[in-house]
Amino acid sequence: MQMRLELVPLPTRDVELSKEFYVDRVGFTLDHDVEPGNGLRVVQLTPPGSACSVVIGVGMSDPEAPRVQNLHLVVDDVEQARAELAAKGVDVSGVSDLGGGVKYAYFSDPDGNSWALQELPHRQ
Repeated sequence: MQMRLELVPLPTRDVELSKEFYVDRVGFTLDHDVEPGNGLRVVQLTPPGSACSVVIGVGMSDPEAPRVQNLHLVVDDVEQARAELAAKGVDVSGVSDLGGGVKYAYFSDPDGNSWALQELPHRQ
């Protein structure tokens, strides 16, 4: 049996603010933004190079639900990724070197959903 994680719902109180954050600051691709009716709005966003997307919207999840914590975005160079996000106004932590080639930097979206930029040792 195969299982693929393809979509992670994120709680949000302000869809437009979250959409702007993920598209304009973090660089996610806007896959679609639709309003199929009954007050429902679905905004699907995908990190560059990822097979898994996130979804925000109205009617997608309880805006008061607990925040999602420490979603990992694996990057080739955490220092470069951190610098690019900081240059776009994202409040991102400094880089933590855990040893063995594993490095992290952290940031959160406007709703407090948190992300970890993770650099793993280069494979040969």
